[in-house]
Amino acid sequence: MTLVTAGDGQPVRTVVEAVREWAEEQDVGLETVTAAGDSDLIPAVTRAMDTEADLIVSAGNDLVDPLVNVTPNHLDQQFLVVGAELAEPTENVTAVDWTGASFRGEGLGTPSAYDAASFSPARCAAAVRAGTAAVLSGRTGIVVWMDDF
Repeated sequence: MTLVTAGDGQPVRTVVEAVREWAEEQDVGLETVTAAGDSDLIPAVTRAMDTEADLIVSAGNDLVDPLVNVTPNHLDQQFLVVGAELAEPTENVTAVDWTGASFRGEGLGTPSAYDAASFSPARCAAAVRAGTAAVLSGRTGIVVWMDDF
């Protein structure tokens, strides 16, 4: 599994920690690719694909639009987006969202209902578990909606 990240805010850090903990608990190898700024977002996704991981997990709203550009051209690569979603996902993109998250990119800015505090460790851990379970069971190309905790 490869984790691709962008940004260093609390929501990103919490998702990153949840992914790392899940990988450790499940004894799954994890590589991390971090975007070095706006001009490195698509290259970071490309570097993540170069790892040939079974699953690429994204953390950070800044990756949503780059993923929209990349994922339809690489249908053999599975992607998991945690705490955001692609407006028009292809069959290889699974997202996990909840009230307070659900950023969709497309230059729309942050939704008014966005709440960084909703990215709690427990919620992000549950989102990673739900998202990986969906991908592993073949339920891809969907948004898994998590009810409030």
